[in-house]
Amino acid sequence: MTLLVTMKTSVEQAQTQGQAQLSTEAITQFETQYRDLIEIGMKLNPANPPVANSRGRPKQTPARNLLERLETHQAQVLRFIYDFQVPFDNNQAERDIRMMKLKQKISGGFRSEAGAQIFGRIRGSLSTLKKQGHDLLDALEQLFLGHPIPLSLQPE
Repeated sequence: MTLLVTMKTSVEQAQTQGQAQLSTEAITQFETQYRDLIEIGMKLNPANPPVANSRGRPKQTPARNLLERLETHQAQVLRFIYDFQVPFDNNQAERDIRMMKLKQKISGGFRSEAGAQIFGRIRGSLSTLKKQGHDLLDALEQLFLGHPIPLSLQPE
């Protein structure tokens, strides 16, 4: 966990200094440290041996499963050090779907597929407007006056 926080801090410092990416040396060093930590973790959490006369993979500990996922998906886990447009965490994505999940939980879902699609479009449009820096009340007012604010599909 400390390594990921160090990576995040390095990315933030590079962004503050106006850099568009980390140096190749820094990325290589971080990747090496990441793989070394995964290797240590694998040694400390060895795989369970196959069980005789059973099908499928043997059940592993949660720690081992996490390590295997971190190893398999290294490029996705470290994407934020390669591309500064990718956030360190997925909190924004979770916030974007929270209202949809809350509506499902409270009312048990939507009455129709069309209602769910309309709800999703409205929430998606509002979320995009907010991310693009527009005032939501002004945007809704303009929409009802017949002058909707066009959504930019390109990141700003």
